[in-house]
Amino acid sequence: MSLVDDVRVREMGYMPSPRALKERYPLSPSMMTTVYESRQTIRRIINGEDHRLLVVIGPCSIHDIATALDYAQKLAEVAAKMRDRMVIVMRVYLEKPRTTVGWRGLINDPFLDGSFDMGAGLEIARKLLGDITAMGLPTATEMLDPISTQYTSDLVVLAAIGARTTESQMHRALASGLSMPVGFKNGTDGSIDVAVHACISGAAPHSFLGITQDGQGAVVKTTGNPDGFVILRGSRLGTNYDEASVVKTIDLMKAAKLSPAVMIDCSHANSGSDHRRQRTVWRSGLALRKQGVSQMIGMMVESNLVEGKQNIGADITNLQYGVSVTDACVGWDETVSMLEEVYNAV
Repeated sequence: MSLVDDVRVREMGYMPSPRALKERYPLSPSMMTTVYESRQTIRRIINGEDHRLLVVIGPCSIHDIATALDYAQKLAEVAAKMRDRMVIVMRVYLEKPRTTVGWRGLINDPFLDGSFDMGAGLEIARKLLGDITAMGLPTATEMLDPISTQYTSDLVVLAAIGARTTESQMHRALASGLSMPVGFKNGTDGSIDVAVHACISGAAPHSFLGITQDGQGAVVKTTGNPDGFVILRGSRLGTNYDEASVVKTIDLMKAAKLSPAVMIDCSHANSGSDHRRQRTVWRSGLALRKQGVSQMIGMMVESNLVEGKQNIGADITNLQYGVSVTDACVGWDETVSMLEEVYNAV
């Protein structure tokens, strides 16, 4: 036992390689078509070539597979009916950043018991993403870890870099190599410049440490990702979904010679962490679109089968079906009502 190496490491567990997991849960031709065409559509929306509203909607986080698939089936039916005016992508958030401590998501702790069986978490996550994609419903997620990304990113059409990591050089470098468009959230202090700078950085080539498809450590050298946009999510200082904030962001992106594209996050600080206020933000975004602010390309909503949230207790069998265990969400009926409101208006 070394006196200087891994002195605080309790255990190291075996992980399958990304290639092994992809061979176990491969993409069918139709799934690959869904991913490729959805990414191309979102690129056109970012560049102002497709004027449909982009809506990223779904649970704050995925903790129960049955709930996620039930929700996805319902959303897939709605998305198909509304595809002429809206492009609907399901939030399938598998990793959760924490301000201090707490449950860190399906990949990190899939059984919600502190066992942190990440090998199982990655397998469960990949199968879930595949099952949802097989419905013809595209998925979006937050990218937190450059290693786990290799296991799942071929099934994701839109990535988000969160408020806590937008300023991180590692995450900007990661974004520069992702195969899909990336939304950068404003900082927790409300700084929009941080997100604009992240778009600039993400569009440039980078090099960082990662792993190959066979699980070998490697230097990852990227070409840069030009498909970046800003997500306004509010901050501890207040909201930023108003017209002035959106126009300011558009102007900052233009000044930086970026294609101006802004998404409004209806949850988080913009709603004051009150799920019942998401619709107010939603309607504000709709008003901007009706005013002709086409660079406001879409909105993000935290939604689940049942409204509200619940805590993870000692006995997870007591968890209520369809209710979030992280941020509170609007329920399914409210979700459909919100989507119909925008569909009929645009």
